[in-house]
Amino acid sequence: MGELLLKIARQAIASAFGLAPEVDKEALKREHPELAKEQATFVTLTIDGKLRGCIGSIIPHRSLLDDLVANAKAAAFDDPRFAPLAQEEFERVGIEVSLLTVPQPLEYKDIEDLRGKIEPGKDGVILQLNGRQATFLPQVWEDLNDFDLFFAHLCVKAGLLQNCLQYHPQIYIYRVEKFKECEGAGCGS
Repeated sequence: MGELLLKIARQAIASAFGLAPEVDKEALKREHPELAKEQATFVTLTIDGKLRGCIGSIIPHRSLLDDLVANAKAAAFDDPRFAPLAQEEFERVGIEVSLLTVPQPLEYKDIEDLRGKIEPGKDGVILQLNGRQATFLPQVWEDLNDFDLFFAHLCVKAGLLQNCLQYHPQIYIYRVEKFKECEGAGCGS
C-alpha cells in the first residue's frame, strides 16, 4: 500500500508540471477500493533531508485518494512557509505520506500529568487554545525529542506563547502509519 501511496503523491505533483497525466482517481478506486475510504493524510516533502513542504488533514473528510492528491499538491505549491516547488527541485524531492488515526481527546490534570501520558515518538499532538490550533506529527519528535521543547515549539506554531501549557490547552493525540521514499546515498542498496 505504501508504495502505491507514494507513487500517487509523486504523480499528483508531476502532473502539475505537465510531467505526468492527472491521477485517474476513478480507475484507482476501482482497482484499490481501500482508496475510497475516508482517511486523513499528511504529505511531507524534503530536499537533502530538510523540510520543503508539509500539508495535511487532521480529520477524515474525503476519500484517502482525494485527500492524498490534494495534500501532495498543496505541500508542493501551497505551504505558506515555502515558495512553490520548482520543476528543477522536483527530481530531488523526497516524499513521505502519513495516514492518521482519528484524533482522540487527552484528559490531563496538569503539565506533569500530560508529560506522563504523552508517548514521544508515537503520539501526534493537536493543541487548541483560545481559538488557535496547531499540530505536530509524531515524526517531529525526531527533531524535538524533549517534551518541553516539543510543546514550546507547538505553542509557538499555534501563535501562542511558548509556555501555553500553563493555560491548560485542549490536547488531542493521534498515531500515524508513515511511508517514505528512499532519499539520498545508499538508496536501493
